[in-house]
Amino acid sequence: MHPWGKWGRPFVEYGVTAAREALADAGLEWSDVDSVVGADTVRGGYPGYVAGSTFARALGWQGARVTSVYAACASGAQAVATARAQILSGMAETVLVVGADAAPKGFFRPAGGDRADDPDWQRFRILGATNPAYFALYARRRMALYGDTAEDFAHVKVKNAAAGTLNPYARYRKEVSPGDVAASPVVADPLRLLDICATSDGGAALVLSSLGFARRHGAARPVRVRAVSTVTPRYPNTLLDLPYLATDSAAAVPEPERGFRASIADAAYEEAGLGPGDMSLAEVYDLSTALELQWYEDLGFAAEGEGAALLRSGGTKLGGRLPVNTSGGLASFGEAVPAQAIAQVCELTWQLRGVAGERQVPGARAGISANQGLFGHGSSVIAVR
Repeated sequence: MHPWGKWGRPFVEYGVTAAREALADAGLEWSDVDSVVGADTVRGGYPGYVAGSTFARALGWQGARVTSVYAACASGAQAVATARAQILSGMAETVLVVGADAAPKGFFRPAGGDRADDPDWQRFRILGATNPAYFALYARRRMALYGDTAEDFAHVKVKNAAAGTLNPYARYRKEVSPGDVAASPVVADPLRLLDICATSDGGAALVLSSLGFARRHGAARPVRVRAVSTVTPRYPNTLLDLPYLATDSAAAVPEPERGFRASIADAAYEEAGLGPGDMSLAEVYDLSTALELQWYEDLGFAAEGEGAALLRSGGTKLGGRLPVNTSGGLASFGEAVPAQAIAQVCELTWQLRGVAGERQVPGARAGISANQGLFGHGSSVIAVR
């Protein structure tokens, strides 16, 4: 990885740094790589839209197959899925996956300015709902349905900040108290500034290979990808005509028993042949503190409405029965959109290798990452040792 922060340099620099670090970790040269998959950043101009080629050029043209993918916050998982498919199909034995971003200050503006067909534009201009506004709606929903409190939300930040102090790649490496959260400015009631993640510069990279290649190159017990879930929502079109969410044919889709985020996890568990009880840790998308509590339930770690109780029990902190966001999460990193789903898998890998230092989960055997991208992009990876 390249450390997260506000460095003011081109995204390519962060991605190349991470790529070279990943290659060194794998004991490979760039010339050994068969394919490179870049996670796109639409704020990086044309080079960001063709990130795979951009990183290949920066590393030095060597003839590798190249792919670029965009799925908003799920771009990194889509890149991993693409690389994995190339390996399983026999198209490549080694694939370099890279994502990096140089995020603008403040809230993201829809790429290319105002566009009526952009769901971000619709949300901002029609509903007046910037990202913190809809994070706050989730928080209010949890308060109304389950009795969650602002203090519960604050303790998510406290937990993740404590883990972030132990991560040299994190942008924020300072412990936070509940009082610090309560004293920070209200952004969208009930969420305060320290309940919401920042926007950051950063980069992350992985080398994926076939199992045979890994073993031939000295990895007797490599970390293995057991599942990648990139599912889309099920959204019955029975009451409303919403052309950007459902087509006419969707009227036949039955009401789903579980929501979209839960379906992302369900698909990953099914493919891996594992369940929530098999996980040693999880990296989830804490865009806001309340959203982390929702992930506990969607991943099956707690029953519906019991996420805050699991947090209060200490079960999701370092040393708990199922630590969540041992990296420090977005609370400690901020968003570097194309890199973050890749960064989650970096953390799972270090934990499963047993090299995570002071934030190490003892005996970690399996871990799951989870987030979602704009416009119905699922994102979850299960890795095992």
